[in-house]
Amino acid sequence: MSFLHTLDPVAVELGPLKVHWYGITYLLAFASSWWLGRRRVREGRLGISQDQFSDLLFYGMLGVIFGGRLGYMLFYGWAEWTQDPLALLRVWEGGMSFHGGLLGVMIAMWIWSRKNRVHFFDNMDFVAPLIPIGLGFGRMGNFIGGELWGRVTSVPWAFVFPKSLEIESRSMAELAELHATGALEPFARHPSQLYQAGLEGILLFALVWRFSAKPRRRYAVSGLFALAYGLSRFAVEFVREPDEHLGFLAFDWLTMGMLLSIPLVVTGLVLLALSLRAPYPPRRATPGDDALPERATAMQPDAQRTR
Repeated sequence: MSFLHTLDPVAVELGPLKVHWYGITYLLAFASSWWLGRRRVREGRLGISQDQFSDLLFYGMLGVIFGGRLGYMLFYGWAEWTQDPLALLRVWEGGMSFHGGLLGVMIAMWIWSRKNRVHFFDNMDFVAPLIPIGLGFGRMGNFIGGELWGRVTSVPWAFVFPKSLEIESRSMAELAELHATGALEPFARHPSQLYQAGLEGILLFALVWRFSAKPRRRYAVSGLFALAYGLSRFAVEFVREPDEHLGFLAFDWLTMGMLLSIPLVVTGLVLLALSLRAPYPPRRATPGDDALPERATAMQPDAQRTR
């Protein structure tokens, strides 16, 4: 028998003020990136200071928010945007796109890299391992909010999401009674948000973080991240419900998520191929860090200690 989704998307309610779990997961995502990034800076990654990393993280936050919202309106809400241009600014109504957020982050990192005279892909290789945990938190926010559910299924771990029902207006007590009788079983769905939290969050983090623990040639870490994310997202789309207003784009199975993931897979393969003959990025301690320059630079071949 399936599970009935009964989680309240509102974490704290103080009069008119409502703090949603989705917003908290965003804060946790940025906090995890901050903690992991400071650790990598202390190891001498990228050769930047903690202050420079703080600026980098701020640029990244702006890229995620603006890119994610703009990407959502372009890829999923174009009709709404053309009719109501101000819809772009109503972030509190929900609607963020990972692919748009990624493009936003890349633009932000390009600006930061030029400002700090750092090779763009050295920067992206530094940032890539910081992203998956944030993605995992975001998908957990989707699950708690009961949104972006999967397709109808009969697997034992399926969930009935009230927001996916035409009888959503009924009280939770009424829905619980219906669920207990088995009347809602035909509406049980894959908890695709949890699948994505596991693949894009936990597994992708473990893979990219472990891979980047050793010195890698330029483009390699970014390439692995793009390839692994693109493949995992493409796979999950087979059990994730397509957006109602878009449906399947072709062949009765191709979704917008799949279409946007194909370029990531191709980009990942290209970057991994380029990395085979690319130099190693700088790996040294920065002023004020505890590590010694000799210890930080000793981890890569002498001939490759160039930017």
